[in-house]
Amino acid sequence: MKKVWIGADHRGRKYKKLLKEMLVENGYVVEDAGTNSDSSVDYTDLAIPVAKAVRDGEADRGVLICASGIGMSIAANRFSGVRAALCLTTGMAETARRHNDSNVLCLAQDITDEREATAILQTWLNTDFDGGRHCRRIKKMDQA
Repeated sequence: MKKVWIGADHRGRKYKKLLKEMLVENGYVVEDAGTNSDSSVDYTDLAIPVAKAVRDGEADRGVLICASGIGMSIAANRFSGVRAALCLTTGMAETARRHNDSNVLCLAQDITDEREATAILQTWLNTDFDGGRHCRRIKKMDQA
């Protein structure tokens, strides 16, 4: 059974609740890093524990949601071994997995509608890494 850590700031909390329910319904073990309030919080306070969980092997994958997804992806990608991808379409999610072996998905609640966000997450979860020539590229990132 795969374990997913999920986190969102106050601007992504609505989608976090929706996607967390979807993950649980699909048999994932989900660790919720927060936030569970509409009060303003710094996106970094959620991105850091999710990224650390993925980096340290406490989670197979991570999901982060904020208004644009940009801050979350920048914060998460500061950690070695984390490959956070901001995905606005299912095509981006598929490529992020197939070519980049993305292990953290970042979503933009203000840009992506609920149905598309759900489809993006499903695509990202169900797409395998292609390996091959992409392995050497990922190895280079991990050495940086």
